[in-house]
Amino acid sequence: MYSILYSIILTLYPGNMKSYEVRYATQPLSITGTGDDQRWSQAPVMTDFSAPWNEGPVPHTQFQALCDEDNFYFLFQAADENIIAPGDPDDKRGVLPSDRVEIFFKSNSAMDPYYCLEMDPRGRVLDYIARYYRNVDFDWEWPDQDLIVMASQSKDRYVVEGRITLKSLREMGILKDNRIEAGLFRGDYYPVEGKENEVNWISWVRPDSEIPDFHIPSAFGEMVLTR
Repeated sequence: MYSILYSIILTLYPGNMKSYEVRYATQPLSITGTGDDQRWSQAPVMTDFSAPWNEGPVPHTQFQALCDEDNFYFLFQAADENIIAPGDPDDKRGVLPSDRVEIFFKSNSAMDPYYCLEMDPRGRVLDYIARYYRNVDFDWEWPDQDLIVMASQSKDRYVVEGRITLKSLREMGILKDNRIEAGLFRGDYYPVEGKENEVNWISWVRPDSEIPDFHIPSAFGEMVLTR
């Protein structure tokens, strides 16, 4: 029944918008930052990321998501043999010069507002609310009881795993009719001799911009929650 509903939803929302199916998990997932919960095997594996502004290879980036009656779960796995995550472990602004993965959520087509989670290999979260265009409030924070993010790293990759309550997604106007408009991004920093670290910006959806920019409507796809 729900597979049929998913097909109907895609028919009602045609076009080139990329879509990801968020399948239903019958039991809550354990969020540890390692992605080891066996239920992740139920989630579609999405690796369709590109680096629109860099001609080099795109490092392997993997995203998965699931939901249950109360929560939206997400998992990033990022290949990285040179993890960069400097700064105070308790300072969320330390995410800005770090390797990181990101989820942006639109509440409406005008992006007024939209919500951003930028998460690094140390489990730090830069969460903020913004309004188009780039009117950012870094003092805003996702309610603690509604968001859990944990991370782990090894010599060749890092993992970021999280849980967001569906209640908060509904209250923020993000989750509507079992659909979420979201952007999935990655900032992959790398050292350059004699210069500051440079970054390769990676995106699920190729934004319509000649310069790196995720804060625009064309950077978003959709996620459809199914059962």
